[in-house]
Amino acid sequence: MYQMTPPQPPKPPKKKLNLFQILLLAAAFGFCGWYLYTTLAPAAATTAVITAGTLSARYEGDCLIVRDETPYDAEGVTSVDYHAEEGSVVQRGYEICYVYSSGFSTREMTTLQDYRDQIRDYQMQLVKAETTYDAKMARVESDVLTRAKEVRELLNGARGSLTNQEKLLDAAIDARQQYLKQKYSSDQRLSRLYDDELSQMQRIDSWTKPYAATAEAIVSFYSDGYEYGLTASNYASFTPAEVRAMYNGQKPEKSTIQKGKTTIYRTVRDGAWYVLFLVKDTTWNPVEGQTYELQMERFENTTVNATVESFTRSGGELLVRLAVRNSVQPVLYMRTCQAVLGDYMSQLCVPARALIRQDDTDGVVVVDGANQSFIPVNIIFRNGEDVYISAIQQGLLFEGQTVMLF
Repeated sequence: MYQMTPPQPPKPPKKKLNLFQILLLAAAFGFCGWYLYTTLAPAAATTAVITAGTLSARYEGDCLIVRDETPYDAEGVTSVDYHAEEGSVVQRGYEICYVYSSGFSTREMTTLQDYRDQIRDYQMQLVKAETTYDAKMARVESDVLTRAKEVRELLNGARGSLTNQEKLLDAAIDARQQYLKQKYSSDQRLSRLYDDELSQMQRIDSWTKPYAATAEAIVSFYSDGYEYGLTASNYASFTPAEVRAMYNGQKPEKSTIQKGKTTIYRTVRDGAWYVLFLVKDTTWNPVEGQTYELQMERFENTTVNATVESFTRSGGELLVRLAVRNSVQPVLYMRTCQAVLGDYMSQLCVPARALIRQDDTDGVVVVDGANQSFIPVNIIFRNGEDVYISAIQQGLLFEGQTVMLF
């Protein structure tokens, strides 16, 4: 028996959108997108604030440093006994060092110390042999012990001036020696020992020359040989070619008198030094008397103000002579280096959209409450979206004002 399947009705044809419906849907989606954008997207700024910007010009080059220094030398130097500390400030009359010339040897000092040891030992014998109490001897001895104790306390961390305390100890020791010399002046053995000490001291003095500071200055025992021919009094006389030669290692010539001598030390006056600056950009025109910022390669975080004293252009080189009124300590051991000289100017800065042109004049519109004013400006420099400007009429523009954007 066969089961009959009823026939299926035909599928209705798919409806197609006509052109009008498509355009209507597109318009609906477009409106939704525009509505969401205008509702959620931030509105474009219509104003901006004038800021302070810095324009700079940088000039790289090679530096030859000149200090206000004086070298001291001597002939036939055997050894030097330095009393001053390296890099310390000494006052006029301060004893810097003793120079021992040819003929002197350390044996002479050993002999002198031997005589002094004999004097000390014999003095102790005489004091121990005393049978009566000597009040003055007890007082000078107590002074020495007290001063020595105070020095030890300072060495162990107590507060105070070690230099002053050492001077007081030396004075106490000298007072004791003078009293002992007076007390036992009739002792022939002690007198002979004193005579031997004096004779040996005079022998050493014949080979010894003391050097003392002639004025307040920084003392240094390091010399590079430039100090004789490159000074604060003659640095302005050198040509660009001569400066280039010195920068490359050629030292100035010594005089006939200076040749053959040994440099012992140099004194450097603080507060001012000079720079012979060979600029790479030889087209630059420095302004004499103008102050620039000098950044040397070895002092990344230190800049000093340097004033142009003069400049010379010759042989394809531009030499600028600079004066620095600053401490000489940072360049006490420096002779040559590379550096950057900066010319920095503070200017007002606005977005490029703040500029508008009226009556063939560039300017900005300043907003002050409900008032708007067109201020003509000079365009100094464009840097991408930033423009550096200055008001044609001074005093009308300043940092923090609000300007319109267009």
